[in-house]
Order: sequence, then C-alpha cells, then structure tokens
Amino acid sequence: MDIQIIRADRNDLSKILQLQYLAYQSEADLFGRRDIPPLQQTLAEVVCEFEKGIVLKAVDESDDIIGSVRAYEHDGTVFIGKLMVHPDHRRRGLGSKLLTEIENCFPHDRFELFTSTRSEHNIRLYEKLGYKEFDRRAVDDELVFVYMRKNI
Repeated sequence: MDIQIIRADRNDLSKILQLQYLAYQSEADLFGRRDIPPLQQTLAEVVCEFEKGIVLKAVDESDDIIGSVRAYEHDGTVFIGKLMVHPDHRRRGLGSKLLTEIENCFPHDRFELFTSTRSEHNIRLYEKLGYKEFDRRAVDDELVFVYMRKNI
C-alpha cells in the first residue's frame, strides 16, 4: 500500500475531524465513556489549531485520509497532538511515521505530547521514539494524562 504523508489544507479539516471521531473511539472504550475531549472537539476548534500550527495527513492510493497529526510551536517547544490512525491501518508503523514527519516540520529540539495513562500502546510508541515522561495530571478520578518530552 502506497501511503503519502503531506500537509493538510483547510479543505481536509472536516474529513480529519471525522477520522478523529472514529480513531478516538478506542480511547473512549478505555474509559467506558464518550465525553473525552477528542470526541467533543468541533470543526471550528480544529480550524483554530490548523491556523496556529501544522496539520499533516496520511493518504492512501485512493486519496483517503487514513491518519493525521497536529503540532504548533510556543516558546521554543513544539506541542504535538491528535496523532491518529484509522483503525483499519493500525499496527503498521503509520503512527511512528506521522510523528517523525511532524517533528521534521519544525527546526526545534524540544517536543512535548500527552496521552492517557490507560493508553499503554501509545506510551510504548512514544518511548520507542525517544519520549520520556515528565509529568502526570489528573483530569478527574479516572482520567490521568501522561506528559512526555523529547529533546533532540
């Protein structure tokens, strides 16, 4: 399968949000609830993220969006978020490729991201790619975020 990772444009944002709603179902399943932030995000909020940073998309040979990631820079740190892969395309290295590509978009040496403590696969992926935990923050009794950093 030939997959390209390229910058998304404004016209892609609705499809990326649809993918986000699909891709984050597995994360919601970890908590048994659907009110997690990625499933509540609006198109207007995605547009704001697009305007302040970079959004990449992974497209297959049919030009379908099967993955995406976003990032923006603030005070010398690049904040990476919403790394997602369509459920039918997981466990094939696409998440690693998206993360590496978004890092390559920024001439910085400090990257941060976060995930939930229950997302063990995500944590292993990030550690494999050089990220180390530096903080944990509880949102509520069940939802705890792990903050990870990579210095190049």
